[in-house]
Amino acid sequence: MEIRIVRESARPKRAVYLQIADQIRESVTSGHLPAGARLEPIRALAARLGVNRDTVSLAYELLVREGILEATVGRGTFVRSGRATRGNGVTPPPFTPLVERLLQLERSRPSYASVDGAIPLHALTPDPSLYPISSFRKSLDRVVEKGGSDLLVYGEHQGNLALRDAIAGRLSAHGFDTGSEQMVLCQGASQGISLAMRLFAEPGDWVAVEEPTYHNVLAALVSLGLRAAPIPMTEHGPDLEVLERTLARPEVKLFYTMPSFHNPLGTTTSMSHRRTLIDLAARMGKPIVEDGFEMDLRYAGERVSPLAGFDPHGFVVHLFSFSKSLFPGVRIGAVTARGRAVDGLLALKNASDLSGAMILQAAVADFVKCGAYDRHLARIKATLLERRDAMVEALETVMPDDASWTYPEGGYQLWLELPAGLDTRNLFTEAKQSGVLFAPGYQFHHDGRPSNAMRLTTALASPDEIRQGIEILGSVIKRHLPHARQATRDTSIHV
Repeated sequence: MEIRIVRESARPKRAVYLQIADQIRESVTSGHLPAGARLEPIRALAARLGVNRDTVSLAYELLVREGILEATVGRGTFVRSGRATRGNGVTPPPFTPLVERLLQLERSRPSYASVDGAIPLHALTPDPSLYPISSFRKSLDRVVEKGGSDLLVYGEHQGNLALRDAIAGRLSAHGFDTGSEQMVLCQGASQGISLAMRLFAEPGDWVAVEEPTYHNVLAALVSLGLRAAPIPMTEHGPDLEVLERTLARPEVKLFYTMPSFHNPLGTTTSMSHRRTLIDLAARMGKPIVEDGFEMDLRYAGERVSPLAGFDPHGFVVHLFSFSKSLFPGVRIGAVTARGRAVDGLLALKNASDLSGAMILQAAVADFVKCGAYDRHLARIKATLLERRDAMVEALETVMPDDASWTYPEGGYQLWLELPAGLDTRNLFTEAKQSGVLFAPGYQFHHDGRPSNAMRLTTALASPDEIRQGIEILGSVIKRHLPHARQATRDTSIHV
């Protein structure tokens, strides 16, 4: 099979591994590479094309994730059997362009399938060893004994009243005075994001989002047919001048923000910045969707009220979730709004899934009310503080002098910026093979641009593992640093 690499072009250059993957994919779908055909070994194809083995490995990994290839240990990589292709006269039904765009976004993400023992500094999944299984089981037993079959039928659209009351109480303690009648329970913050955006925007509209931002929000925008209008982040929060100009555009319908323990930055927007942001939204007449997905995980610093707590006008729709503070499998979140927005959320929720799992909602309500949730939070916050300190100390020890990082006061994530000239996408495979995983920065940008940053997390790794992982990562960075600095100097000279 012939593969041609375009190394220079007048147009923006497509990454070499994507060029390789594109041509292999086309050969499979056209029938030139039949089902069961064995591909060249990675080393051989890399030598023939004059590229790094990691480049070919990335292309093969991408096609394996797509289901086009299958890798067999000791035997090689093959075209997956049973695929319908144009070569055998069978054409699968086409997806919509929207789904194809979503698939393209998913395929662009890094593969975290790794060798055993890799240190996970990439994930936002809470550590299963910290799950309060025993105490949650007691809550589950109590509500089943009390509620019986009543918990196994469809529930009310707004969700379990006791849980809404419990969440409203927690929000009030954070400085956001609200009530259960203003709240709709949902399947985690992910469904809440979709509901809130559908409330104000329809396909073709634009949504202002922070840059960088949570990569699943970018996927949600694609799935809803919406487009991202990026707002740069400053040390204080979103750039308000850019935000004002962006919200003035009629096609931009709302602003999505994470003011506390931002993902991926880990930063917290100041109180004064929050007040100014609320005034701006009111002046522009545009709603704000505030994602408080980690608001219960503050372990340092002074508590800052959610944006919704500063909002006298009802412009903020607030999202809350138990996925990061309890465990993700419970799939319970809450959307809080005011007035007609609550009616709109209820209509959208009813059209989506009728109701949530009432037995789980009742169990979480009991878990919160009996005090077990606060006891669990105390344990997990102490653990996260210890892990954050271990990570910061390790970064101070091994990172280059011109690297920088954020200093979170809560949550799981920290943002590391490396010297100019480094692209963390290019570090990923080597770091993975060396035994550490991180989240490259490009996936948190709306256009997937090269990034010299990465997100590191303390969710799954112990302090000792964090120190070891940062040491490995530092070694990988130092091996790439001289070339990156030379490239930066060469660029400066030519400019």
